[in-house]
Amino acid sequence: MKQSFLALIAALAATAAATAPVKADISGAGATFPYPIYAKWADAYKKETGIGLNYQSIGSGGGIKQIEASTVTFGASDMPLKGDKLEKDGLVQFPTVMGGIVPVVNLDGIKANDLVFDGPTLAKIYLGEITSWDDPAIKKLNPNVKLPSDAIAVVSRSDGSGTTFVWTNYLSKVSAEFKSKVGSNTSVQFPVGIGAKGNEGVANNVMQTKGAIGYVEYAYAKQNKLSNTKLINNDGKAVEPVVSAFQAAAANADWSSAPGMGVVLTDEPGAASWPITNPTFILMHKKSKDAAAAKEALKFFDWAYVNGDKAAEELDYVPLPDNVVAMIKKSWAEIVGDDNKPVLSN
Repeated sequence: MKQSFLALIAALAATAAATAPVKADISGAGATFPYPIYAKWADAYKKETGIGLNYQSIGSGGGIKQIEASTVTFGASDMPLKGDKLEKDGLVQFPTVMGGIVPVVNLDGIKANDLVFDGPTLAKIYLGEITSWDDPAIKKLNPNVKLPSDAIAVVSRSDGSGTTFVWTNYLSKVSAEFKSKVGSNTSVQFPVGIGAKGNEGVANNVMQTKGAIGYVEYAYAKQNKLSNTKLINNDGKAVEPVVSAFQAAAANADWSSAPGMGVVLTDEPGAASWPITNPTFILMHKKSKDAAAAKEALKFFDWAYVNGDKAAEELDYVPLPDNVVAMIKKSWAEIVGDDNKPVLSN
């Protein structure tokens, strides 16, 4: 009798454990640009809360499609969506961190910051008009560097990419020809070169191809020990891609000037500014089909704004100013559940 009673208690306990609600991991997908910092934040957050982040680093285009289809709780894009698009799809947009896109090369004997480029020269390389490393335009910018006669192997993104949007946005600003022939978008048709998927793919292709040039987010260049270049900025100064240069580019940003704080920070003025700086953005539905999941996602980003600055800086991202974070948290009141109540109190 006693054994039967104990067996019944054990069975009831097992059933209760099996049916008890368990907080699921947070789901997101999109930009590869912020993947290193999202992964670092996720690791620390899971250790603290037990809740993980399932983030698919598939490119901004994929992230936009997945949030539109509601297959993830949040999408991520380095290209900010315009107001009419946000309104049409019922989305809230907010930035998380800022960083820099950098040109990277694979040339024997060339280390990080050995080479200098300007925007018009990069545009001609990506238009296929400059095809060898000893071209006079490159030699003029680098009179003291021994440049080979090797052909330039141009590498770009093959997937829908916010990194490509920022890169082509910059090249379109500094080259009218590039703007008319290629333009700026998450996916463009470059006249030359090979495509690779994700920042990871571009980094790997450049590492494996002698004479290659590509563009990646700075954290990928640093982690993979790629040779990034200096750039001549809007003020005519040759600058290195460092946090202070990203901060300088963002210093005068008017975050309230665009819906969803969707500013683009390319070719910004300032002697210390890195010319290809950008924020990266999160996209969530205003009316969430899963209020509990939306709440967990917002709690994660709230934690990151409070606790994640040091980790971001260690990976050479730039944390957002406090006043911008305050604007972001205010915008979260737009995210509601089926009962039209905010999923997270501000």
